[in-house]
This record gives sequence, structure tokens and C-alpha cells, in this order.
Amino acid sequence: MTDLSHLARPGTEFTVRVTPKAARDRITVEDGQIRVYVTVVPEDGKANRAVQAALAKAMGIAKSRLTLLRGETSRDKTFRVEP
Repeated sequence: MTDLSHLARPGTEFTVRVTPKAARDRITVEDGQIRVYVTVVPEDGKANRAVQAALAKAMGIAKSRLTLLRGETSRDKTFRVEP
């Protein structure tokens, strides 16, 4: 899994591009863009919760410290790290 611990400072906002229904869960950084691939389907917030959990694991923080600011129904999402 990609190390995103440099983003773990409180107040940091970052965007990700999400691909649901992927073959496997993974996170990549290509040309400065964070891409998150999750195997779950995008219904009832399942994919958002999976993305949040994957990002928290890659950052080494609790998933409760990540807040989804924008993009609940979009592939492009913005998260903020809470204190």
C-alpha cells in the first residue's frame, strides 16, 4: 500500500479520484494525483466508507479523523484531516 503519512497533519485537505468495483483495493499516486481503487459497489455510501478506511490506513491515522468534504456521489472527492 502507498504511504501517505505526509498528509496526516490536521487541517490538510486533499483530493482523490475513486474507482469503485475494481479488481482489488489499492492506492496509487500518478502525476501527483491520488487514485483509490476499491472493490465495493458505489451504493449507500459503501464505496465512500471503503475509500475512507483505505486512506486512513495508508496515512496511519484513525478513519474517524478523515472527513469527506466534497464529492459524496462523484468520483473526485475532497477529504480533510481532523485533529
